[in-house]
Amino acid sequence: MSGSPPELPIVVLDALMPTAQRLVADRRGSMVWEVESYRGRYAVKVGHPIEATADWPAQPWTALAPAREGAVMYRLGRADFAYGEWEHGTWNLQPWHEGPDLYRLWEPCRRSDSSAPPDTSVALGCVMALADLHAKGWAHGDVQPAHFIIGPDGTQLIDLALARGGGQMPKGYDFPFRGCLVHYEAPEIARSVLATGEAEPTQEADVYALGASLLISATGWRAMEYPDDAPRSVQREAVAKGRRRPVKVPGELGGLIDTMLSQAPEDRPTIFEVGKALSCF
Repeated sequence: MSGSPPELPIVVLDALMPTAQRLVADRRGSMVWEVESYRGRYAVKVGHPIEATADWPAQPWTALAPAREGAVMYRLGRADFAYGEWEHGTWNLQPWHEGPDLYRLWEPCRRSDSSAPPDTSVALGCVMALADLHAKGWAHGDVQPAHFIIGPDGTQLIDLALARGGGQMPKGYDFPFRGCLVHYEAPEIARSVLATGEAEPTQEADVYALGASLLISATGWRAMEYPDDAPRSVQREAVAKGRRRPVKVPGELGGLIDTMLSQAPEDRPTIFEVGKALSCF
């Protein structure tokens, strides 16, 4: 993989016959492309394993993530997608969702000279997108601001590769859940990963992650306090011990985020209770 410019796998080129393509991201074992074709506009995800380095362990699961996401989409009854294998891993294609993500949309709220409060209707759109997944019996497992796309047709929750709970995954594409981006990881998930190297995504942890996502998007501050350059294990220890910052989001939204970030899972509202509260603001 190294030393040559990235290209779409031949099997994807054959499936879509692109008229235009743009590499959107190429990091940590995953490439994401925006592809225009006669069939429409698609996001194409291509996975390959991460080789071990001096400060980063090998991660073979990244090669399987696109196909695992495809299997999740199949079980959710999604339309217009495909997934399969290529010589270095797996891939999937799915409709492209236009619009800014949550963090980008709320950028004006984070300006030092801004008095604009975060838009609760945007927060409600994110809640409804997650609630739809929870209602089907799934936990997302990787809730973060970049995974909420706020577009003209509503809010889309993307990146389902780590989702659990709604059906058995094909054994060839499945892999253990080893946590997510630590900024949005619930304390109980962090403790489990530190103790065993693995955890089980839950809807309660998703609610925490959404609270952390709303907080950082509105204020620029993480929910937990640790140095910016701390190793992941140190970050996770801070999360596990509950070193939480005060929630400084103005208005009733701040109080709701505070409860979503409760240390104990049973003290957090369900996503449906969050939606009901937001609807009353």
